[in-house]
Amino acid sequence: MSKILGSPRTLAILIIAASVFVLSILGGALGHAFGMGFFASSLPAIQLPAELVIYPDVYGFELKNTMLTTWLAMAVLIGLSVYLRSRMNEIPGRLQALVEIVVDFFITLCESVAGKERGRRFFPLVLTIFSFIVIANWMGILPGFGTVGRIADPEEIAHHHDVHEYHDPASAHGEKQKDEKEDAAHHGEDHDSSHLDSVKLHVFSELGAVAFLSPGSLKDELTFAQYKEKQGDVGEDKRAGHLVPFLRSANTDVNTTLAMAIVAMVMVHFWGFRILGVRVHVGKFVNFKGGPIGFFVGILEFISELARVVSFTFRLFGNIFAGEVLLMAMGFLLPLIGIIPFLGLELFVGVIQAFIFSMLTLVFASMASVSHDGPDHH
Repeated sequence: MSKILGSPRTLAILIIAASVFVLSILGGALGHAFGMGFFASSLPAIQLPAELVIYPDVYGFELKNTMLTTWLAMAVLIGLSVYLRSRMNEIPGRLQALVEIVVDFFITLCESVAGKERGRRFFPLVLTIFSFIVIANWMGILPGFGTVGRIADPEEIAHHHDVHEYHDPASAHGEKQKDEKEDAAHHGEDHDSSHLDSVKLHVFSELGAVAFLSPGSLKDELTFAQYKEKQGDVGEDKRAGHLVPFLRSANTDVNTTLAMAIVAMVMVHFWGFRILGVRVHVGKFVNFKGGPIGFFVGILEFISELARVVSFTFRLFGNIFAGEVLLMAMGFLLPLIGIIPFLGLELFVGVIQAFIFSMLTLVFASMASVSHDGPDHH
């Protein structure tokens, strides 16, 4: 202890670290409860479905943020492949050597699990799944993901809460919507919107089509009830609403993980048909030779195939979505240092989840290419 305190450099580092930690606590949401919170920004609205970046009634098609990040991950993989192909050398550089290590590892793994011939057949899909999931997961922790986007106005937020008759007092169409609300109430179509009063709205500085959660914005937060009392007046060049991010990690959308699960299982059964033949592979699920027990086992096999799709889907989705929520919560509580320890954790989880998904695909493909009746017919 005396050596640490006796070193000026070490002592300065400790003082700076302690100061940053104290500022994080006082400047975050915890400090906001005691009248401070000068760094705290509003907690982003968290929802399971992916958000719309482009509306179909404006541009003729809809674009969701997870779809956009899926395309970006694909573009990164394609760009990396083209770059490596154009720079291929007998004496590899650092990037080429890293890629060769990964490729060699998966080739060896596939051959050890499924045999040399079948392992080589399964290898392209296994490595493709691993590469896409890793890139998509790691992109999700880059700056701008979940923090930069468009503003969803109170009318859109009310619509998401199934209150379709709400009219925004700050909207130019407020009177028209008010008339529509009264007409709906006259026909018995009015819905209770009282639960909206407790929903919080964030206040953004007007920056055109782009918005972000600025530090210190937590103190400007208000509820729907307060917004209606102010008649939509939240300040000059300011707007109230929720942030809809332009970019969100692709695997936080259950549709993305479900699509990969379906592709994986379709290929698993395709290889089962190609290697064993239609009769043998179908016989795993429709088995009359073994009597009632064999038929019941076949039903269990069919149910297990459906369960694999479900487990594939929600294992990846649940882990990545939970990680994103964790980063948001820690950034909300401790703005300066809260997410730093968890960024490394998310990098690790991103690789582990990609490896699990690709390994299960390999194992299921290997199992599907082996007959239940005896020796491999391959």
